[in-house]
Amino acid sequence: MDTNNNFIPQIPEDKGKLTRRFIAGILVGCFIALFIVAGIYVFLFANPFAGFFGGSSQIAGKLGGGDLLTEDIAKKIEALDDVIDEYYYKPDVSDEVEADGIYKGLMDSLGDPYSVYYTEEELNDLLSDTAGVYYGIGAYVSIDEDMGLPRISGVMPGTPAERAELQTDDIISEVNKESTSGLELDEVVSLIKGPEGTTVHLTILRGSKREQIEVDVERSAVEVPTVTTKMVGEKENIGYLQITEFDDITPDQFAEGMAELREKDMQGLIIDLRSNPGGSLQAVCEIARQLLPKGLIVYTVDRDGNRDDYTCDGEHEIDIPVVVLVNQYSASASEILSGAIKDYKIGTLVGTTTFGKGIVQRIFDLKDGTAVKLTVSDYYTPNGNNIHGIGIEPDVEIEFDADAYAEDKTDNQLEKGIEVMEKLLDN
Repeated sequence: MDTNNNFIPQIPEDKGKLTRRFIAGILVGCFIALFIVAGIYVFLFANPFAGFFGGSSQIAGKLGGGDLLTEDIAKKIEALDDVIDEYYYKPDVSDEVEADGIYKGLMDSLGDPYSVYYTEEELNDLLSDTAGVYYGIGAYVSIDEDMGLPRISGVMPGTPAERAELQTDDIISEVNKESTSGLELDEVVSLIKGPEGTTVHLTILRGSKREQIEVDVERSAVEVPTVTTKMVGEKENIGYLQITEFDDITPDQFAEGMAELREKDMQGLIIDLRSNPGGSLQAVCEIARQLLPKGLIVYTVDRDGNRDDYTCDGEHEIDIPVVVLVNQYSASASEILSGAIKDYKIGTLVGTTTFGKGIVQRIFDLKDGTAVKLTVSDYYTPNGNNIHGIGIEPDVEIEFDADAYAEDKTDNQLEKGIEVMEKLLDN
């Protein structure tokens, strides 16, 4: 599990309004993080919607019923469908595509970027991704709305992206000569992913001077490692453990990584959660139980005030100093772990204020091959802090020097983490 290559993610973020679509850590290929509660399914409907739309001008009639779909709304939808059929300049828009637009529009009306409708194809991609293998280039990508362009937030070791010498903070301005300006992340991903063995051409802008670089990257099957480890520090007595996301396989990888570091006589532990977008609530709680004292890990509260506690028995509380690296793209489950470590004062947070995603999503299966992801509750750190829209402030604040990293791989945040750890060990 040791590696000499670790991606160093750092992406400027306007934290004030949370208008930026946080999708850092999304794997180029088809990985979409489920943030807190990946893979939880609740069956809402007794009957599937297969064959829901019989043909043009029949949409409204087949929608009817319920408080939302009144007769007036149904008539208006039918009128809109008729206008599209009669006048839209592309005559080949299918009823299925129009119907998906209605469903997506309903979810968009909530004004919640985390509540999403998944088509059958999107859901299949989502589920296949949880197996830990995808077909792409092996890079983590996010969208910065200020620039309107995708940015590489990390490169996985041993992947086509690394072989093509792509770097953290590279801007992807074009994919196969098609501009990425203004595209949503899933649109960028669909352009980059493709069959194994095929090639994608990327136009990259690098460094503060935005040097333009053209590069061809061959797509391949990429196995997703979620934990990497190595020994760092002048005395090489500090264990470094990076978690890129919280998947079902992550707790076992974490335990294996900790065992390897212990065998190397680790005296202190640095946990790198930078640009980790979150993942499974169960996974982060399992990892927290290998670190925290007895007590709360996190608790959730739904709209009716119902509370669920997630606790730790304290039997495996960490017995060495801990430093946690965070940045503005450390979100959700990453904030659960870093928030608990900070609340219990068992570790020092180094970096920049985290993203601030303090809400929980659940996947609801619609039983026709589609699904929705819906925000269902808030979560709170052990001390009762809801960090949504606020984030968690580090104990030691330091911005990432992207130019230094692009020049010679210098990671000033990791260096600061090592400095903090060495002081803790000296004391």
